[in-house]
Amino acid sequence: MKINLTRVMGISVLALGFAVAGMPVRAAITAQDQDRTDQQRHDQDYSNNKNYQLGMKEGRDDRAHNRDHSKKHHFKKDEDQRAYDAGYQAGYGGDRDRH
Repeated sequence: MKINLTRVMGISVLALGFAVAGMPVRAAITAQDQDRTDQQRHDQDYSNNKNYQLGMKEGRDDRAHNRDHSKKHHFKKDEDQRAYDAGYQAGYGGDRDRH
């Protein structure tokens, strides 16, 4: 059986072209999903979370005493850390219009 090298190369180049052309679309969709997830995290209501309340208390205290925030608490769970940080920002005055 004789293989036509030109035809095999043409098909290979065409297949590679389709594969490369599809990559940016997939990357754009992934970036949009990530942005949406980040926005949902940002919009989450932590007001009943004990770590948020602790951050709020310490933020208000630091603002009242004109102190900088030195990361006082480090939590093992990312969600707990985000709640604390959001509370601290709100308490210190970085998010006045929400609270």
